[in-house]
Amino acid sequence: MTSADDLLLSSYDFDLPREAIAQQPVEPRHSARLLLVEPAEGARHRTVWDWAEELRPGDLIVVNDTRVLQARLRARRASGGAVEVLVLQPRGDGDWLCLLKPAKRVKIGEELLLDTPAGTPCEPPVSLQVVGSDAASGGRVLRFPAGLEDAGAIEPFLQRHGTMPLPPYIQAGAGVAGERYQTRYAARPGAVAAPTAGLHLSDALLERLRERGVERATVTLHVGLGTFRPLEQERLEGLELHSEWVEVSEALVAAVGAARARGGRVVAVGTTCVRSLEGVAALHGGALRPHAGPINLVIQPGHRFAVVEGLLTNFHLPRSSLLLLVSSLIGRERLLALYGEAIREGYRFFSFGDAMWIPPEAVVGAG
Repeated sequence: MTSADDLLLSSYDFDLPREAIAQQPVEPRHSARLLLVEPAEGARHRTVWDWAEELRPGDLIVVNDTRVLQARLRARRASGGAVEVLVLQPRGDGDWLCLLKPAKRVKIGEELLLDTPAGTPCEPPVSLQVVGSDAASGGRVLRFPAGLEDAGAIEPFLQRHGTMPLPPYIQAGAGVAGERYQTRYAARPGAVAAPTAGLHLSDALLERLRERGVERATVTLHVGLGTFRPLEQERLEGLELHSEWVEVSEALVAAVGAARARGGRVVAVGTTCVRSLEGVAALHGGALRPHAGPINLVIQPGHRFAVVEGLLTNFHLPRSSLLLLVSSLIGRERLLALYGEAIREGYRFFSFGDAMWIPPEAVVGAG
């Protein structure tokens, strides 16, 4: 039952000590702590390695196979002023939507000269032309050299010239290797942020799940900055979020159907998978269908889940759309109580932090 407080942004705030924000991932990946939500009340404390014991033969886990681009570039204006460029998404014909820092001083028509990651001029020189602006994001549209029209084409260019766009709460100089900010099954380039729940799944854990008879299928959602942006409007009725490009394949639709036919459960690894599956189903009257294109579904308390039954997820930012999404599974008050317990128990938060398992039996309305 949704309460009035569930529709107020301030109801999704909580105090998080700075030291609880993880700066480094743990090794091995599956050694991260795991808060196991009990069906009725309370939780158990384990590690992600133990998650395999919570799944059953015939269950299906759905993972996001997006790959993070090394999308942060260093550039200079003609005046010599430094500009940071974050490459977001293609606009066609070699044009890319980018966020610039500082942005206000950079005018349409300017040329930016690319620097190496070390801050020295590229040899030979590489120029980016500012050809437009984007009011919705506050970004600029930059024209890149010929041949860089899509994520697959631009990835080698960014590997040479760019660096990994780690979240702003990861302190500079953390020394995190780029591959540690990729899932082990990352295959399709296009994201500027990792689907972080999947960072916990090591090769050894994936093999253990396979041996236990747990099936795996993939969805693709290229994670953008909007996924992690705090919300601003206090009243959440009519909330609108950014659109994200999603691909649900025929193979994934078939895998979900097969899991249900054999009595297995459909489990999402991360909130991006939840938004993908539920967003596409919402376009088809609650039925999952093949889809390649944008979705724009807001998932908050009161949402009726059509596909997802359980969720493995990280601990999220206060006042974020991701917190609303997880609240829709187990209720806002219970989620915040569990977050309080996690803080008291020393769990690590955000991208490189620990994880939470919400089994189907704990979901609001289950049983």
